[in-house]
This record gives sequence, structure tokens and C-alpha cells, in this order.
Amino acid sequence: MLSYLLYYIILKPLSKLPLSILYQFSNFLYLIIFKIFSYRKKVVIQNLSNSFPNKNTDYINDITKKFYSHLCDLIVESIKLSSMSEEEAVKRCQCINPELLENYYKEGKSIILCCGHYNNWELTGVSFAAQVPHKILCIYTPLSNRFMNQKLKSSREKYGACLIPKNDIKEAIANSDEPCIVVFGTDQNPSPKSKKLYWTEFLNQDTAVNFGAEKYAKDYDFPVLMMKINKVKRGYYNFEFEVVSEQPRATSHGEITNKHTQILENQIKHQAEFWLWSHKRWKRKRVNPQNI
Repeated sequence: MLSYLLYYIILKPLSKLPLSILYQFSNFLYLIIFKIFSYRKKVVIQNLSNSFPNKNTDYINDITKKFYSHLCDLIVESIKLSSMSEEEAVKRCQCINPELLENYYKEGKSIILCCGHYNNWELTGVSFAAQVPHKILCIYTPLSNRFMNQKLKSSREKYGACLIPKNDIKEAIANSDEPCIVVFGTDQNPSPKSKKLYWTEFLNQDTAVNFGAEKYAKDYDFPVLMMKINKVKRGYYNFEFEVVSEQPRATSHGEITNKHTQILENQIKHQAEFWLWSHKRWKRKRVNPQNI
């Protein structure tokens, strides 16, 4: 009942407002989240300090402030998504090199697509399906709240993407009647139950990376691409694709995982404030000294 009221009394009406007004709310939210409550501030500063050990305190503090400002924008932009038209979504987040996917589609090739929580991945996910020819299969973990899960799923799928629970992805691939893109979020902290891991260095830290993208690429012999999301200005983004591997079965163990992780790291180093630093990315520690 509470989630129902939250959605229809607060979130849905807010989504009807123009972004110019919502950004004023974002400015206010910044004061609440950062200045007053310091939401996960210790986590953010610790993550940044460990990732950039050679940077001084002024740099860490500057990126911290910019991150919280971006996070608040991300919140209001995500609220706006439920009422955003397809035309506006595409206008605000355009694909730079769609011809790369078009060529794969003409060849009848499905794709493994890696992406990180960088810039506005929610807006990109919605506009993405409207700009590429493939069927989009996004792997996700359903929310425990059924009502909010249904609303989230509906918002993300409204322009053609299909959200697939991770346990159902093999069936979804098998049942796809056209070339598909299987989307993996590759920068999340693996769950305690996850056993398919690869350990590598990411942002100067020993990091566990889910091995699913590489495993599926080799199982199905699908080319692997990395999605890079760029911020043009407030409220506007673009995204582009970089080839990770066109012959995954010819790669050595971990080669694909290392490469897509490195591509994301390079983006973060270029503009650090746009990554999700409040996430407890390095919560999992290595027990076995060998890669799993």
C-alpha cells in the first residue's frame, strides 16, 4: 500500500513536470542527501580514495561533490522516464555509431553487450531499444516489492527492451526469433551466492567481476561489445559501442572480462564523477588466491 501511494501521489505526478523544474528539485535534493544526511558519504570517499591513491584530498572532495550533484540529477531524470515520450528519450540520448549494430544484424548475429553504471544508464536503456534493430534482452534481478517491480519493468520495457530474470536468459535466447542483444551490467558487486567470478584489478583494487558476459559469449559464440555512455550536458547524453571481441572462443580465459573492465575504467578515470561511487563495489574479498 505504501509503495502504491508513493508511486501515484509522489513519483507519477513529479514525472509529469518538465526537467527544467525537476532540476530545481535536484538542487534541493543535493542539499538534503549530501549536506544534511551525508548519504553513504563514507563509502563514496573510501571508494574514491582507494581508486585514486595518488590524488590529494582536494581532488577527492571535488569529485565527491560532483558525484552527489550528478546522482541527484540521475534520480530526477529516472523519475521523469515513466512519462517521457520515445521522441524525447531519443533526443536526450542518441546513439553515435548505430551502423556497427546494423551490420551485425544484417549478418544475423546476436551480441553480448557489456555496460556499467556510468552516466545515465537508465535513460540509455530506454532510448537504446528505439535506435537499434536487434531485440534487446536485459538481464535483471526482480525487486522484492511486486508493485514497484512491475512499474520499473513497465518503464524500462516501454520502447522495446525485454527485462529477463537472470535464471531465464538461456530460454529467452533460445526462443528469440531474431538476432538479439543480451545486456549485462558488468560492474556490480557479485552476490555472495555467485560462483562464476573472475578476479582482476579495477581502479587499483583487487576486484571480483561476474564472469557471465564472457561465459555466454563463448557458449553461444556471440561477438562482445562494450557500451560507453557519455554526458553531453545536463539532461543530454549519447552512447557508443566499442568492440571487445568478435571471436570470443578464440580468446584466452579472462581476456574478454579484462578488456571490458579496462574500457570502463578508462572512462571513469577520464570523468570520475559520473560513476556510481555510493555502491559498495569492493565488499567481496578474495579467499582463493587463484581466479575462479
